[in-house]
Amino acid sequence: MSLSSALIFWCARSLHQYRRLLLAAVAAAAIAAAITSLLQAYGHESEYFTLARSPGGTLGNRNFVAHLSAIALPSALWVTVTARRQVSAAMGYAGISLLAATLVLSRSRAAWLAVAACVIVTLIPLLVSRRHWGSKLVGGRLARSLLGIAIGGLLAIVLPNDLNWKSDSPYLDTARNVADYTTGSGRGRIAQYRNSLEMAKDNPVFGVAPGNWPVRYVRFAPRGDKSLAANGMTANPWPSSDWIAFLSERGVIAVIALLGVFASLFFGAITRWRDLPDSDTVLSKVALTATLVATTVVSAFDAVLLLPASAYLAWLAIGAAAGERRSSRELNMSPKVRGSIGAAVMLMMLVAVTRSSMMVTAMWSVGRGGTTAGWVKGALWDPGSYRINLRVAELYLNRGRCARARPFARRALALFPHAAAPRRVLRRCG
Repeated sequence: MSLSSALIFWCARSLHQYRRLLLAAVAAAAIAAAITSLLQAYGHESEYFTLARSPGGTLGNRNFVAHLSAIALPSALWVTVTARRQVSAAMGYAGISLLAATLVLSRSRAAWLAVAACVIVTLIPLLVSRRHWGSKLVGGRLARSLLGIAIGGLLAIVLPNDLNWKSDSPYLDTARNVADYTTGSGRGRIAQYRNSLEMAKDNPVFGVAPGNWPVRYVRFAPRGDKSLAANGMTANPWPSSDWIAFLSERGVIAVIALLGVFASLFFGAITRWRDLPDSDTVLSKVALTATLVATTVVSAFDAVLLLPASAYLAWLAIGAAAGERRSSRELNMSPKVRGSIGAAVMLMMLVAVTRSSMMVTAMWSVGRGGTTAGWVKGALWDPGSYRINLRVAELYLNRGRCARARPFARRALALFPHAAAPRRVLRRCG
């Protein structure tokens, strides 16, 4: 994920001449996700939707769609106000309204805080750059875009939907409790952060390694911790914060490096505007500022940079809006070196595709009726799956076949050494 994100950022930054197309693609992708979310909110059913965190659309979680909308909103605004044709601007107004409606219906506090932070932080850059957007064309489009945001949000509140909120005034309640972390999910986040920081304290320099947060978290969580599911494992494979995840899994050095990248891009976006060639480039720097702020805020409260859809979209928008580096240098390599690097990349891709294919085959085997034979085949195709190995061990245990259950239970315990379920299987098998 980290390597892919970095490559996307570098490639987008090097293609600065295609900035408009890249930012338009970011906006279009977020709007497409928002449309699926709105379809689910207003009663459309699909096998690609899940009811657990409605309206998540094809992303399956309303918070994921809200994060995507908050991160892409500055790109959508920039593409709209600087559009070359009126038709493109009109499409931008509609898309921005859809993003606003999705943000409201999602009731995602992280996304709402991100939008509020964008407004506050970019207020001064907007005022300073007023001569670049104060013209009748750009200024009028900005006003109509803001009107579209207001209309989209208002319609989302007024129009009846199929969302089963428990509160009679759900949006007002969310607005009132947007910064409340003493009750509910906010309190759970604080408890999770505290335990994860203990993990980082125990492994400060390099962390517990990427992906190992759910493996090690159980050791640091107290009895009855709300972050743990009924089976004693973490409810999610990642913490409810990218920054906490990076600190606990990758250590202080990685967090300082990532914060340095964000700080460098942020201060580079609000300085040296006199060196920029045109007004569109200046406004793209304002959009970059807003995108950085939105990404930073939502990452503080949820997993964003750890998930491919939101991470790739965020780094694409940041790279495209950042523009060309001032001191870019061409790296000269011999054909032999280029060929070696290409072969290494192809080998990595082949290994990754093979691994993914094995995991998909395992899921297909498990899904075929849920028989013991299907689960066993799934464990053979995906030996690194804790869930599949544990399930096979439990199925054999229920049949009294401990000799067959023990290897799978030991494999599951090796994957999650602090898990209680495989220990129970081994204990019952003597």
